This record gives sequence, C-alpha cells and structure tokens, in this order.
Amino acid sequence: MREEENKRSSQSSSTKRFFKKRWVFPAIYIASAAIILTGVLWYQASGSKTDKYDYKSTDIAGKKNQAPAVEVNKSLENFKMPVAMEKAPVIKTKFYDFNAKPEDQEAALVYYDNTYNQSTGVDITVKNGETFDVLASLSGKVTRVEEDAVLGNVIEIEHDNGVVTQYQSVKEIKVKVGDEVKQGQVLAKAGQSLFNEKAGTHVHFEIRKDGVAVNPTNYFNKSLSVLQEDTQSNDSTESVEMPKQKQDDQMIEDPASDDTPSDKEDQSTDSKDKKNS
Repeated sequence: MREEENKRSSQSSSTKRFFKKRWVFPAIYIASAAIILTGVLWYQASGSKTDKYDYKSTDIAGKKNQAPAVEVNKSLENFKMPVAMEKAPVIKTKFYDFNAKPEDQEAALVYYDNTYNQSTGVDITVKNGETFDVLASLSGKVTRVEEDAVLGNVIEIEHDNGVVTQYQSVKEIKVKVGDEVKQGQVLAKAGQSLFNEKAGTHVHFEIRKDGVAVNPTNYFNKSLSVLQEDTQSNDSTESVEMPKQKQDDQMIEDPASDDTPSDKEDQSTDSKDKKNS
C-alpha cells in the first residue's frame, strides 16, 4: 500500500512540477487557438463551396441557352422577290426610273383614269397567269393591312432603318397589323387591281426608304445596308430642286385627252381678251 501511495505522490509531484514550468500554459493556449482557428477555417471553406449552386454561364460560345441575335440576323437578310422562284416570276411593269432610257420610262407608265402614272414599284406575275402565294421579301412587322378597290388591297411591312415594303393587288390576306413575319412567309394571294388591269393577276411590290420609293430590282439579293448606303450617297449629291421636279413629273396627262396644252393656252388667251374688251 505504501509503495502505491509513494508512486501516486511521485506522479502528482511530477505533474505539479511540469505545470510550474513557464512555457507549459502558453503552449497549451497556442495549441488550443490553432485547433479552434483550423475548425473555423474549415467551416467557412465548406460553407462557400460553389458546387451547391447551379450557376449557368450564358456568355460562352456554343452554349445552347444563348438567346438568338434576332436583330443581327434581320440585318443580314437580303431582299427576296415576293414570289417563289420555282413559279418563274416575270416583271410585267417596271419601276419608273428618271435616269432610264425613254423607252424604258414609257414602259413603266400605268394608264389609269385618263392619266399616265409613273410606277413606284414593280408588277410581278407568273407565266401561266394564275394566282400565286405572295411571300414576305424581308422579315419585319406588319403595320398596315387595308382593303383598297383601286390598288387591290394593301399590306405594308416595316423593317429597320426606315425601310418599308409594300404589297398591293393581293387577296386572301393571311396576316394582320402587329404580326411579326419571317422572310418567305406567305402573306396573301396575288390578285387584280383597277389601277393596272392590264397586268392581270399580279402583285405590285414596292420598297420605300424614309417614304421615298426605290427601284426594287436594284436591291433583290442585296441587304438593307446596301440600300442605306445608296440613299445616303443620293442625299448628298441630289440638288434641292430635284424633289420638286420629280413631284411635278409624277402625273403625266393623257395625250389623247380633249384639252391639249395648246388648247389651254388658247382658252386662257381668249379669256384675257374678253376681260380687256
């Protein structure tokens, strides 16, 4: 019993001597702090793992969830004829070009209501003379659908940069105002008009830039940017008086009418003589 008591007393005395050393408690504190700090860092690292969130990147090339660049695609489209090419379309009436040859200008006149009118678009038919699907020349928004007995109904589609395409002499219209249409989409069927009865079953197609009609045949298979560049160059070179001259030339009187220019001059002279007398 004494030996065991002696052993216990010696162990307790050695333990007391160990804790009396100056470096023991600082070492214990440092070790405890290190353990606590390690636990805190581990907890923070485990709580900030990004794999528990479902992050999705949308700016990586080739990702399926990327939104399509609709406006860019529209600007890359080329003007197409509003008729399927397998129908073998034929331009019956050309656009009246002020710079064209006299014979071409004469062929671009439309006679209606005792007046020769300059064609502001092209009249397109097919060889067999039957009706056909009228297609959207370019993607855009339908801004006008109107019944018109003279023009044979009208569809107007708005595009970028102040460009508008117009489709006249149509029937069985399949779109309405506000519709977004794609290039090549069926808009209506070709019909007839009182304005150009000689064209038979046709579609009258126009391209307008800022309200001014341009020759559609110059821009088939060309993009909006080409039309934009052409109109900008024309605006910079065209004189101020040219628009008035074109406006005056829009209506050409029928040479076969009763009142010729010479007759009008004679009538005005006679009226002046009567007043003087």
